[in-house]
Amino acid sequence: MNKLGFFGFFIIIASLLFAQIYHGSSIKGLFDLPAFLIVFGGTLGAVLVQTSSKQFLHALNLLPQIFVTPSLSLIEQSRRIQDWSYQSRQHGLLSLEKENDENIDPFTQKGLAMLVDGCDQLALQDILQQDIELDSEHHERSAQIFESMGGYSPTIGIIGAVLGLIQAMGYLDQPDKLGEGIAVAFIATIYGVGFANFIYLPIANKIRLYYQYVALYKEMTLIGLIAIVHGDNSLLLDRRLSSYIDRASY
Repeated sequence: MNKLGFFGFFIIIASLLFAQIYHGSSIKGLFDLPAFLIVFGGTLGAVLVQTSSKQFLHALNLLPQIFVTPSLSLIEQSRRIQDWSYQSRQHGLLSLEKENDENIDPFTQKGLAMLVDGCDQLALQDILQQDIELDSEHHERSAQIFESMGGYSPTIGIIGAVLGLIQAMGYLDQPDKLGEGIAVAFIATIYGVGFANFIYLPIANKIRLYYQYVALYKEMTLIGLIAIVHGDNSLLLDRRLSSYIDRASY
């Protein structure tokens, strides 16, 4: 579990509540259902117009990953590749067939299967590199969905504020209700800016960070498999793989 993500959201909520209480205002003043519906519903609707259902569902499936560390370990993969390299030099590439089991991630399974089948280096590199690029592009589009929500949300918050002010103008002859109506109108602006900067944009950037790590893992795997084809010695292979481990973002 990535505790830093939970801690970040806790700081956001705690800061807002503390600021509201410090000025002697009621916490209830931060909540307004119509303003929430305008901002959240309007933002969601705008994003649904511009994206496909498949891509939107994929973006939703990525949400849990902002709270977890990647299950793919660069260190374990490095050790695994070095073991395969030693085994292939001793017993040949066909001996790696038994190593391709369900405990290995699908990308590595595919590369190892191509290795065992005698695929040449150029074909191996082209196919796996294409997989990396297409997968990264797919996840980037999902990150852009949340980034788009971060762009729409403040503008829709202003729309909600204007609608609230229009309604508040009906109380010009009632100063008490007029002041309350204006305060409620600006809650929509708070929602719009707050959702964008505290939720949508951080989620988009965290998804990018997560899949940059996954891409790094796959790049390291690709380099390792090519090294096995070349029959690189253990020291050279270790140096190649260590460079990826040192630059890991997690």
